[in-house]
Amino acid sequence: MTHLSDDPAEEQWLDDEAGRIVRPYVMTRGRTEPSRGKIDLITLVVTTKSVSPAEPGLGPEHHTIVRLCERPLSVAEIAAHLDLPAGTIRVLLGDLADRGVVAIQEPARETDALDLETYKAVLNGLRTL
Repeated sequence: MTHLSDDPAEEQWLDDEAGRIVRPYVMTRGRTEPSRGKIDLITLVVTTKSVSPAEPGLGPEHHTIVRLCERPLSVAEIAAHLDLPAGTIRVLLGDLADRGVVAIQEPARETDALDLETYKAVLNGLRTL
């Protein structure tokens, strides 16, 4: 491991092969899953209300997400803007969603788009073949 800076405010630890290893873990307080459901890379996120810079429990990354998502962005875009792993972004988004600060729009699933009658019609069509 390599320590990059002597200034504690800019402290960053790197693993020669893995890159940043401590900071994302600290940002999520060790959590690896969001507090609510599965959040895909193509899930859209939009800010629903602003937060005070002094809001307890929110770090600078949370505030950056709130600013970025004034227009809808995907999880992948947010991760790219913050240069953080998608897993870390998912946990941070869960925090914000729990506070009602962002709205998370999951992509439509194929099973959501088709109703039972459609499946029956396809099955009946296959049986007649």
